[in-house]
Amino acid sequence: MSNAQIEIQLIACVVAIACAIPGTFLVLRKMAMISDAISHSILPGIVIGFFITQDLNSPLLILLAAVTGIITVFAVEKIQKIGLVKEDTAIGLVFPALFSIGVILIAKNANDVHLDIDAVLLGELAFAPFDRLIINGIDIGPKSLWVIGSILLVTLSLLIAFFKELKVSTFDPGLSAALGFSPTIIHYGLMSISSITTVGAFDAVGAILVVALMIAPAATAYLLTTDLKKMLLLAISFGIFSAISGYWLAHFLDASIAGSITSTLGLLFLLVYLFAPSKGLISVLYREKRQRIEVSLLTFLLHLNNHTDKKERHVNHLNEHINWQKVRSKTVLELALKNNMIHIDNNIVSLTSKGSDFTSKAINYIITNEDSQIEDMKDDFFLFRG
Repeated sequence: MSNAQIEIQLIACVVAIACAIPGTFLVLRKMAMISDAISHSILPGIVIGFFITQDLNSPLLILLAAVTGIITVFAVEKIQKIGLVKEDTAIGLVFPALFSIGVILIAKNANDVHLDIDAVLLGELAFAPFDRLIINGIDIGPKSLWVIGSILLVTLSLLIAFFKELKVSTFDPGLSAALGFSPTIIHYGLMSISSITTVGAFDAVGAILVVALMIAPAATAYLLTTDLKKMLLLAISFGIFSAISGYWLAHFLDASIAGSITSTLGLLFLLVYLFAPSKGLISVLYREKRQRIEVSLLTFLLHLNNHTDKKERHVNHLNEHINWQKVRSKTVLELALKNNMIHIDNNIVSLTSKGSDFTSKAINYIITNEDSQIEDMKDDFFLFRG
């Protein structure tokens, strides 16, 4: 493995970590699309910074881009607060307008300069190692690695220093204000970091990959945990894994690195979306099926409790009286037998003492709607445990 390959993967991993941290809070605040808006709307800030300094490497470009990102968030919130449009509509109004301003500025004033839309949106990781940072004639590595590495150090420092404030303001802005730290300041601080991270990273990886690295790992982690610290660690881990595996996928396919990393992120999210233990699609479908069966079992037990006529409780007629299909009747009947809630004598179904007790508690819960009535039932009558 060559030095260039190592540097490409290192840059991708550092970008993934730097994006995952603010991305986690954006996902939790339901502001995922703000990252996409920022990644496009910072273009006017970059262009104005270049006009002032005539230097594409000037830190002023990052500063003005961050300011433009904050202006984007401020404008979106102001439009949304009017109440006439929702947040997604406000985002759709603001960032195309700012992005278009940047395009017009480039078209009118920078046609002869290497500052075009492709350079802004489609950064290429494969070229990042060739843009070196040289100080006093000494090559100290890729410039993009130093830029995003510096941003990552600042982000980590702020995360450690203000973790409690970020956590409280994210989940309960009212409590945040009551405790004495302004949720508005925390909010715009987060937006500033998101803007700086975006503009610092897209020169190396492109704005599209920045958005993917900022949202996809955090969204994937959100499906696996409700603990903020674990979510941050998982998001960082998913970002690093996708960066490295995506690079080697691109290497073997001879394809775009950014495209391969983004595809890996999408595939990883899909797998977690399907198979996550509690929030995954398969788990949700299984839980819904189990709940339907539990409701059917309760209906069946109530039917037995309310009818003494043997004809009403005959095995062959249960599906007719409760209006069920035969397969459903058989499933419920087997589940009740498995849990020792009924016994069958000459094809006549009767409640056992356990089934009668369960039914009485269920009726009390239906009448009172008090959770305390069924808390012990969850342990004593777990239907699929047997």
